[in-house]
Order: sequence, then C-alpha cells, then structure tokens
Amino acid sequence: MKGFRNLSQIVTLSGVHKKNGRRPLMEDLHIIEDGAIIFDGEKIIWVGTTSNIPDNYKDVPLTELQGHVLTPEIVDSHTHLIFGGNRAQEYTMRLNGADYQEIAQAGGGILSTMNHTNALHKEELHSLAKERIERIHSYGVGTIEIKSGYGLNIQKEIECAEIIHELKKEFKGHVQIFNTFMPAHAIPSGYESGREYLEKVVYPSIEQIHKKSIIDAVDIFFEEGYFNKSDTETLFEFCKNLNIPLKVHADEFNDNGGASLACHYKALSCDHLLKTGAEGIKSLANSETVATILPGTGFFLGKAQANARQLIDSGAKLSIASDFNPGSCHCDNLLLIASLAGPALKLSLAEIWTGITLNAAHSLGLKDQGAILEGMKPRFSLFKVNQVDEITYNWGRNFAISV
Repeated sequence: MKGFRNLSQIVTLSGVHKKNGRRPLMEDLHIIEDGAIIFDGEKIIWVGTTSNIPDNYKDVPLTELQGHVLTPEIVDSHTHLIFGGNRAQEYTMRLNGADYQEIAQAGGGILSTMNHTNALHKEELHSLAKERIERIHSYGVGTIEIKSGYGLNIQKEIECAEIIHELKKEFKGHVQIFNTFMPAHAIPSGYESGREYLEKVVYPSIEQIHKKSIIDAVDIFFEEGYFNKSDTETLFEFCKNLNIPLKVHADEFNDNGGASLACHYKALSCDHLLKTGAEGIKSLANSETVATILPGTGFFLGKAQANARQLIDSGAKLSIASDFNPGSCHCDNLLLIASLAGPALKLSLAEIWTGITLNAAHSLGLKDQGAILEGMKPRFSLFKVNQVDEITYNWGRNFAISV
C-alpha cells in the first residue's frame, strides 16, 4: 500500500458516479480539501481528509503533495494516432477557403493519409505512435483509445492493430491503451461501393484479427459518401456474432440516424454528433451508449459544434475526446480542447471534468475507473495547482505531474 496526503484538493466525482454521469452539477464533483488517499496496485482503499486518516493506515508511506490537485484519470477516448505523413498543406488550403471537395480533388483527405501510412514500415509507424502517446500522456492523460483506419487494406490494417497491441504491452502500468479496429474508415479507389469494400477487406480483416484476440472494439464511419445505414447494420451484426464491442462515427455531416442506430445495437459510444437531431438525442438519453463529442474537429474545420447542451440536459452521458488525427483535428491536447469547449459549448466545470474522466472511461466500457472512490481502480491524474479551477482557466498550460 501507498498513498498521498495534504493534497490541496481531491476531485472525487462521487456525486457524478452516483448519477451515472448524467446531468452533473458542481456539487457532484465532491471536492475534498486537504485530501489524503491510500491505495494498492488494484484498488483505492481509503479516501478522505488528511486529518481523518484512520489509525490502521498510519504506517503506510504517504507522499506529501501540498499544492497539488488529484483528479480521476483523464481519458482520451477517440484518437487516430497511427498514421504517416501530415496534411499541413491541406489545412492551409482550408484556411484559404477551399472546401472538402476541392481538397479531395487536390489529393487530400483520408486517402492521402492512407498513402503515407502504407509507405511506412511497421517499425516507423510504431516509433511515431510511441512518441505521440508519450506526448499525450505528458498532459495528464492516462488512458488512450487508438484506432486503426489509415491502412485500408487487409495487411496494413492488421499491422496497425498489431502495433497498437504492442504499444499496449509496452506502456502497461504507465498508460492504458484501448485498441479499436477501424478498417471501415473510408472506401479506397477500386471499390464500387461500401458493401464491396466491406466484403473484400473489412470482414476478412476482422475475422483474422479477432483470432488474435488483440482488439477491444470495432468502429465504422457511418456517413454519406462513406458507409451507409445498410453497411453499418451489416457490420454491426457481423461483430455482434463475434461478440466484439462496437463504436461508431455518426451524424458528422448529416443526421443519418446514426445515434439511434448506435443505441439500438448498444454500442459503447457514438462519436461526432454534430448533426444529431431530436430523435437521436432522445435515444442517447435513454441509453448507456455514451455521446462522445469532438470539439477539436469543429474548431479545426471551422464547423458548427455538436449540441452538447441539449445532449446533457436531455440526460445523455456526454464525453469529450480529442479526435487527434492528421486531417480534421491535428491537436493532441485534450485538456486544451476541453478548456476551449467550455465557453464555446456552454459547458460547466463539472460537465467538462465528467466528460474527460468518468463518461470517457464508460465510452470504452471501463466502469471501474473515472471516480476516486473506495474499491475503484487507482487511476489518477495529478496537477501542480492549488485548485481544479486553475487547470481549465490556464488554456494550453501543462500542470500535469507524473503520478
């Protein structure tokens, strides 16, 4: 056993946990001043004020952490950090007024990253991903979801999933990694339809990777010009038969009913949601499927944001993720994105912290973390500040300390 004492604050989220992440209020953060905590490698054993440490724990070695704030571990539940190349020129084109179609005609978009990714060897992709994970972790993020999706052929998609699995083992005990398989990210040239690509690439690659038992979920881009409702339903049924958890990119450009479909299939999360309408919001409010918004994408592309306020007020479980990727959000700092999202989306401090801790964990099926409570996993983020308010107040500054 070990622990911390004299923490300026412990942000427990005990009230948020009781409400299952829905409609969080400031008092639900349940902040302990001059806090102390005792834990072992598996669970939190005790949490309270330093003055109330039980006598039977007096001999446990406790690190003095005055001037620090402890929060539940920050979780970035949506990243695409396995990729080669960059799309800086494409971003400049967008700033200069080019639209998506013009960028695609100039060779940009997901298929551009596919070409750069396929041009790199496994070792090169592994090295780039490792560097990105270390940088993301330096911001206080302890759990990272990583998707494949830039290989778009059987061999490279499996290779990317294997890289993520290798990184998961490499970072074990340091960073927790969630491996999402997403060959259904776009349709490469040479395929007449999403259905043909699914049958020739996606299903065979899922069957092969499933035998290796290394992936945690499967994702698909359900959107006009990518994969339609029939494609998505077929993939969901295919994965359901293999007992593989589901995630989905949905309602980003249009309201395609993606949120309702995700809830029907009990997907872990439904992500993007920029265009989700009343029916989809109602479905999410009555479901355990987490509504994951990606404000960085809206900022990066200059688009309208998801209706986070209506999602929360309806009772949906809202999480916030970075969507770090080379094309539509080349920003890996979730805390910065969440801080910017606060005033832009009219989110309270409690809603922000719930979105990047408890609900973000739930969007990956991790129900044993996200709050600092006895019996929960001892997964924390630590910051060298006196109050939790300072973290989101200081946009872009990094106060994280390795736990």
